[in-house]
Amino acid sequence: MKSLFSPELSRIEKQVIAIRRHVHQNPELSYHEKATAAFIAEKLKSLGMQFRRDVGGYGIVATIGNTGKGRCIGLRADMDALPVQELADVPFRSRADGVMHACGHDTHVAMLLGAAMLLKKHESELNGSVKLLFQPAEEDGGRGGAKPMIEDGAMENPHVDNVFGLHISADFPAGTFALRPGPAMAAPDGFRITIEGRGGHGSQPQETTDPVFIAAQLITALQGVRSRMVDPREPFVLSVCSVNAGAKDNIIPDSAVLLGTIRTFSRRTRERAKKLTAEISGRVCSAFGAKCLVHFVEDAYPVTVNDPACTERVGRILKTIDGARVVESEMIMGGEDFSRFLEKAPGVFYFLGSANRKKGCTYPNHSSKFKVDEDVLILGAHSLALVAWEFVQH
Repeated sequence: MKSLFSPELSRIEKQVIAIRRHVHQNPELSYHEKATAAFIAEKLKSLGMQFRRDVGGYGIVATIGNTGKGRCIGLRADMDALPVQELADVPFRSRADGVMHACGHDTHVAMLLGAAMLLKKHESELNGSVKLLFQPAEEDGGRGGAKPMIEDGAMENPHVDNVFGLHISADFPAGTFALRPGPAMAAPDGFRITIEGRGGHGSQPQETTDPVFIAAQLITALQGVRSRMVDPREPFVLSVCSVNAGAKDNIIPDSAVLLGTIRTFSRRTRERAKKLTAEISGRVCSAFGAKCLVHFVEDAYPVTVNDPACTERVGRILKTIDGARVVESEMIMGGEDFSRFLEKAPGVFYFLGSANRKKGCTYPNHSSKFKVDEDVLILGAHSLALVAWEFVQH
């Protein structure tokens, strides 16, 4: 079905792809998105848009339409990259050593700027306003970038009535939109466990309190939280993702550090899992004569909860887009900073599939070989503009 924006899609598609490639080649980690923000600001200037910079960090808030009347709809794109060395076979690979847009935030920036191009052309026809939220530090996992932006007034003046976010995903076929009502993404609680033992020579372990051995026992014991201590009907993940200890083959170190994550959907399970993790860690370490310090990331993101009525409506809007397919997604164990915005205004966080085996787009988000089928970017830009338009006008 043709929409208001259909005639302009072919005109802006190459621009959207070019924006994505520029951001992809110049990735910046959380809290360091200075050049990315400057690039976005230049693009907004070229569109003749009013905007505010340095909102809660390097965040940018731009507004389209009449802020003095009608509804205000927020559209968000995150813009930070990951500490990953890119191995994808693309001609526009990252120029920053050890930093890559492995999660696709470069595409989010491009799609939101594409939506801005579409909406700006019809600005005089808007019965309200659309607020563009370019957010830093989504990958932080703790305080993040959404909360500082909200505290700096990003959702006010004018007040945002509904807010929407789009994420590129390798979990769905290219051109597929996926969304679900209610809890959609988990609350992520990162943890750090420091095991303090007593080091010594590898040939005399009896003279030491070996933190490496204890770490091995603890990693196994922690899996009991999932298998024996939490209701098996509850969506729940506990993963130890990093083990750091020692520097030489014949030296037992003094300490070991484990980094991991807990993913939950209910407050009760979240608190119980954190409590059990701390208790088991302490007991295992104590049993072998070691001390233990458990630290959880402070102020971790809440569960991402989509408003059911908004989700149903967004699904209907997405189904009108030519070339798109709409499905209901499962609950996703990944966490999202967008959850902060959804606590302030009802809305929807949805996904756009980019998996395409013929183009080699088969690796998951966060992989060093993650690739995106760029043909879907115009669909994403179109969807953001159309959702905002429909919610403002009606």
